[in-house]
Amino acid sequence: MNRRTLLGATAATAILAATGAFAAAHGPLKVGFIYVGPVGDGGWTYEHDQARQKLLAHFGDKIETVYQESVPEGADAERVMTQMALSGVKLIFTTSFGYMDPTINVAAKFPDVKFEHATGYKTADNVAVYSARFYEGRAIQGHIAGRMTKTNKIGYIASFPIPEVIRGINSAFIHAKKANPDVQFNVIWAYTWFDPAKEADAAKALIEQGADVILQHTDSTAPQAAAQAAGNVITFGQASDMGEYAPSPRVSSIIDNWAPYYIARTQAVIDGTWQSANTWDGIGAGMVGIGEITDAVHEDVKAEALALKDSIASGAYHPFTGPLNKQDGSAWLAEGEVADDGTLAGMDFYVEGVTGTIPN
Repeated sequence: MNRRTLLGATAATAILAATGAFAAAHGPLKVGFIYVGPVGDGGWTYEHDQARQKLLAHFGDKIETVYQESVPEGADAERVMTQMALSGVKLIFTTSFGYMDPTINVAAKFPDVKFEHATGYKTADNVAVYSARFYEGRAIQGHIAGRMTKTNKIGYIASFPIPEVIRGINSAFIHAKKANPDVQFNVIWAYTWFDPAKEADAAKALIEQGADVILQHTDSTAPQAAAQAAGNVITFGQASDMGEYAPSPRVSSIIDNWAPYYIARTQAVIDGTWQSANTWDGIGAGMVGIGEITDAVHEDVKAEALALKDSIASGAYHPFTGPLNKQDGSAWLAEGEVADDGTLAGMDFYVEGVTGTIPN
């Protein structure tokens, strides 16, 4: 056995010992998940639940997992979190932006429970936050969209006017515009994360307005189905591969890979090393994946998209690199200047060229 193998075996033994010691002292660690949509949404919640299943497979009977799906953001979320904590759950993942204040409120009542909130920014001693740099994937989608549109009209179905969504619109537009200076974006705000009927209506409206490319920051596959029915319209999977619509209209996708994070944070609770943290990872760290770029995309465009992906993953290129102006024409980033994380985290403006206004 070489040294690397020996060290790996030793580390694995230590992890198993720690896990076994925790289970012996406390019983299986109970881990809970709060979902904003149904586990079968085919997008955001589906990927979180896939990660939960991988977490369970990784630890086996050393942990138990519970989840509640389709929990509205607000008072109901606080009630569900409280019930989980009272039932003995010691680590709770709350997986939507609107759960932020409920998470903080419930965490204050249960200081011995660890909370992990997805996409938010409020922390506490027992509350960590985590998110993915989805805007990196939007840059790649934008490039493909700009190169493939024939009408020069791209539609974007947005959920809520929060920084995460605004970042995505801006990133997609910047890179579509670089690929095709004649591109126009039309954004429809659906005011929902998951509502297939509303999402389908938004897609149909965008198609009627001439869009032959649809991007979405909502969770169902309804826009894919609407595009398929219309014909000659391409789409991109959101949060999950949505591969049942490949090779067209779904020509690629952003895939959220939460499992490694869930495994690491659960292990930290077991080891007694868990600390509040703010994690924001992207393509390079593997938290954001790019689904297969199908044969519906010309080989030249596919090669360009993969090169862009590699440059983002390596850190050689940042999707928000100047020169860039704000929508009103005021200077934002100078030539070669890169946006700081603070500005990106709180982004509340469109970049120059995006039409329409951001709702309050």
